[in-house]
Amino acid sequence: MRWNYTPVDAAEIAALARSLITAPIVAELLLRNALNSPDAAARFLAPTLASLGDPFLLGNLTAAVERLLLARRLQQSIVVLGDYDVDGVCSTAILVSLLRRLGLNPRYIVPRRAAEGYGLSRTSIDRALAVGLPDLFIALDCGTNSGEEVAYLKSRGVDVLIVDHHRSTEAAAVGAILINPHVYPQAGDEAWRYLCTVGLVFKLAHGLLKRLRLENDPVALSIVLKDYLDLVAMGTIADLVPLTGENRIFARHGLRVLAETQRPGLLALMQVAGLKTEQGLVPTDISFRLGPRINASGRLADAALSVDLLLTADREFAETTARQLDELNRERQEIERQITDRAERYAEEDYKTASGLVLFDEAWHPGVVGIVAGRVSRKYNRPAIVLGNEGEFAKGSGRGITGFNLVEILAACSGCLESWGGHPMAVGISLKKSRLAEFRAQFDEVIQRTRNGAATDLAVELSGWLQGTDLTEQLMGQLAQLHPFGMGNPEPIFGVRGVRLRTKPSVFKEQHFRFTAEDDLGRRVSGVAWKMAERLPPVGPALELAIQLNWNYYNGRQTLQLELHDWRTI
Repeated sequence: MRWNYTPVDAAEIAALARSLITAPIVAELLLRNALNSPDAAARFLAPTLASLGDPFLLGNLTAAVERLLLARRLQQSIVVLGDYDVDGVCSTAILVSLLRRLGLNPRYIVPRRAAEGYGLSRTSIDRALAVGLPDLFIALDCGTNSGEEVAYLKSRGVDVLIVDHHRSTEAAAVGAILINPHVYPQAGDEAWRYLCTVGLVFKLAHGLLKRLRLENDPVALSIVLKDYLDLVAMGTIADLVPLTGENRIFARHGLRVLAETQRPGLLALMQVAGLKTEQGLVPTDISFRLGPRINASGRLADAALSVDLLLTADREFAETTARQLDELNRERQEIERQITDRAERYAEEDYKTASGLVLFDEAWHPGVVGIVAGRVSRKYNRPAIVLGNEGEFAKGSGRGITGFNLVEILAACSGCLESWGGHPMAVGISLKKSRLAEFRAQFDEVIQRTRNGAATDLAVELSGWLQGTDLTEQLMGQLAQLHPFGMGNPEPIFGVRGVRLRTKPSVFKEQHFRFTAEDDLGRRVSGVAWKMAERLPPVGPALELAIQLNWNYYNGRQTLQLELHDWRTI
């Protein structure tokens, strides 16, 4: 594995570290995130809710607030349709909860993946309208490209409001109030341009309450908007949007709210997921524990079950539903494991030289291939599209890697596709099986042009170099200011010099190993290496390690732990 490191100007590091009174390595990480001025860096280190922008600067938000106020005054009927992923589910829960508190009684539905497909489809609309025409139809996390469906709703006399963050692949739907900063960018909106739908819904809620509070509305004055940040953080982190600008504010504060949440559904879900909130929560708790369980209902059953869970005040229902989602997640994991094994064989045997992977199998379930795509793309360091069987169509998801924009790549291949959409790191697509070979060739060609055939080179990108003696709890405290890590603010991987192993690493579960490294002062720090048991570092020689730093919690104790990515002898 190649180790890449691009030095940052030492004088700039020293100057920023002095200004912020922080460690040089923290200053280096800030400079790598293009935070060159002390003011911008200080705001990044201490993001505040007060620094959120005026919600009415968001394009079309004023019109959306006015329409919701009209619905409230006239007590109109509303249907909310939200997508079946974590972003859509949390967006639906926030808006439905808020409208209920404001005296409205919206119905909500979630598309049934197998029967109705993705987003604002005609079949899902007809199911929503079967019990009566609403005055207002609200689509969340979908709808930007649904021109025909919006026209259908309008022809039935239904007003349409869309809140979505997906890029437009064709002319945006007309006749609807559309909140989507990618379709209607505004000057100076960089802080919220890359919000996912749950962030946009929070801003819509903020605007609505702001207007009502100006009128001294007693209900609006009693609502604590911050209490919704638990759901905002979940959708933001799970949807792989960059954790910069207002996304960073939502994630940082939302994780704290989530750790203290009183929602029965989330408490039950965290219990079945084995989360201990007294240690605080980090993005991976959402990405690998809560998010997959919420997603499991939409992948294998009905995602409305997850919305029910987030909205319920009934603890018994919450516990029963959380267990049900946990069981669905276990079923999903087994299906996913089988698909991943087969996908990796295809990647290694049939498409070993491909710069981008397009994998398909008739037996694969379209509902879980997105997770497989993420695993495949990370393992082989290549953009990956994984497709399952849906009649005459191949349907599935894609996941990207740093340096590639999947939206731009698919735009160049769009002639092969029936439908597609998403954002730079995660997309959904559908195409006829007869065009798979054509699409695979185009996808690979576009990626080769993007990186001149170097996409498959495995490398570790180092964020900075440390000495073994730098690995202290004090350093961890300073690095904590950079949390939460995620898209756009990646968790740093450090190169470490000046360490040795004095004892042989201990292998466990035949795949992983634990080790103890010693610095030049004789201090020891423990570490773990995942799926590296076939390559143990030697005892005695001076080593260089590529590691991430985290806390290990065991028996009520918190200790510094290294997570090893690679090693080499000096």
